[in-house]
Amino acid sequence: MSKPFDGSRDYLVRLILPFALAALATIPAVTDYIWHWHGSPVVEAIIYGVAILSAAFVLGWVGEAAELDLSGGLTVGLLALIAILPEYVVDFYFAFAAGTKPEYAQYASANLTGANRLLLGIGWPMMAILGYLAVRKTRTSTSSRKGQFGVKLDSDSRIDMAFLIMASTIAILIPVMRQINLVVAIVLILLFVGYLWRQSKNEREEPELEGVSALVGGLPTKTRRVFILVSVVIAATLILISAEPFAEGLVAAGHDLGINDYFLVQWLAPIASEAPEFILAAFFAFKGRPGIGLAVLLSSKVNQWTVLTASLPIGYILGGGHGAGLPLDSRQVEEFALTSAQTLMGVGLLLGLRLGMRGAVTLLALFIANFMFPQPEIRWIIIATYSAIAIGLFIKQRKHLGATLKTPFR
Repeated sequence: MSKPFDGSRDYLVRLILPFALAALATIPAVTDYIWHWHGSPVVEAIIYGVAILSAAFVLGWVGEAAELDLSGGLTVGLLALIAILPEYVVDFYFAFAAGTKPEYAQYASANLTGANRLLLGIGWPMMAILGYLAVRKTRTSTSSRKGQFGVKLDSDSRIDMAFLIMASTIAILIPVMRQINLVVAIVLILLFVGYLWRQSKNEREEPELEGVSALVGGLPTKTRRVFILVSVVIAATLILISAEPFAEGLVAAGHDLGINDYFLVQWLAPIASEAPEFILAAFFAFKGRPGIGLAVLLSSKVNQWTVLTASLPIGYILGGGHGAGLPLDSRQVEEFALTSAQTLMGVGLLLGLRLGMRGAVTLLALFIANFMFPQPEIRWIIIATYSAIAIGLFIKQRKHLGATLKTPFR
């Protein structure tokens, strides 16, 4: 719930201070964009990365508060776009650049697969671990029937899981075809549109706003709407002007520092774009409501695995690329197979609307394993492990699987 604006100085200070700090953090990038003062790719990557991160926080704050003024599918669509905008713009740039620089194709898919695997491999287990710590601290009981801790989701989350299963099934075609084909992209976009339409049919309760979002939500209606609109326009503009220099700086910085540039693009860039969402979800978990945090990350995963994936071949073709889609090398084939298998296992763990500690630890352990052992033969073993666990979970919870797949059509 948002606290109504009381006109006090304290309220204004608590509201304006976070936005002011975010604005200050973008000054180096804005001045460099105008006067080009930076002296190295490392500096360029840092200042524009900080600008994207700051803008992403602003979008997160006002995006939640915007739920008070929007309804139905419009709310879902706008918030979905806001959630993935920082990552979308950076990834789209890599795909667009790949049209004339074929070596950039690997960066586009690297950023996408890295972001997806971070979300499941780190984000979902984080909800279970932080939620468990919060429960121990408050001594409240959110245990299952067996007395074991578990993060519980409401039944509406079956919609997200159903679309994730469909998207992951479609995404299996990507490593088979060795490209993100334009036809596959169109199907994923249609799937995302179906997801928005289905979500718009749900009854929406007043959002539970916290922190800065609650302060924005407490403003008078007209003031709040203007504040949100101006913030979104400024933040989106900063992200748009920062995407190219950040992406180019990241690649060049890898060469200058002797660090694998692919590694930086796959893991460092998504951390910057995902940080606000992770922090929001962690905040809910710390408050003893890890289920809300997990639902936020689950919805984000649907956005990434549909419309964000679909944007890559479109960017590639618009950038002058030849063929029917963004081509993948053998490493990218492994990355997509790994991401699809991880996604299916993650959904399998949630079919009972509960993420237990054992499932969370398994997700985290497998993520660390594929992070630490990049050898192809090890990766295929991990892919097989993800797949075997997913199949086992689907068989074990086939009743829940059937109910989940029927949810979008009810």
